[in-house]
Amino acid sequence: DITAQRVRELAPKGLILSGGPASVYAEGAPHCDPALFDLGIPVLGICYGMQLMCHALGGRVQGHPVREYGRAQCHVNAASSEANDLFAGVNHETQVWMSHGDQVDAVSDQFVSLATTDTCPFAAVKHRTRAIYGLQFHPEVTHTPEGKTILANFLKSVCGCSGTWRLG
Repeated sequence: DITAQRVRELAPKGLILSGGPASVYAEGAPHCDPALFDLGIPVLGICYGMQLMCHALGGRVQGHPVREYGRAQCHVNAASSEANDLFAGVNHETQVWMSHGDQVDAVSDQFVSLATTDTCPFAAVKHRTRAIYGLQFHPEVTHTPEGKTILANFLKSVCGCSGTWRLG
């Protein structure tokens, strides 16, 4: 529920819109200020976050015939992965963890597909001109072995974070 103006004041290096069980069409579902996407701040939408982002930017979200929960084989588009920072160093065939009932069914012409699975034509997307990315799968879980690389790529390569903070 934060406004784009407040985000601008906080001046983050990037935004991550997290997953969740809601449907973007459900009454009372969380929605973000669409102006967030106009701030010039890199955005990564994960699962529901991707659906919300694509919906806000002209895409279509549909209920999947069967709720997906589990491992899936993700096919990273070789041409796209070489041209973007998100999948740098990630195998073109990689295991990911899906957990969703809805998924992005169509994207606006502002987006390109970066990866697919057998049941998900938009497993990963990127905005054509802005640093706005979406992942239908969950990179933050251990069941997505190369998820840490994807998240590190977003934080370091896309957002310009240094990664110098250490727990110790």
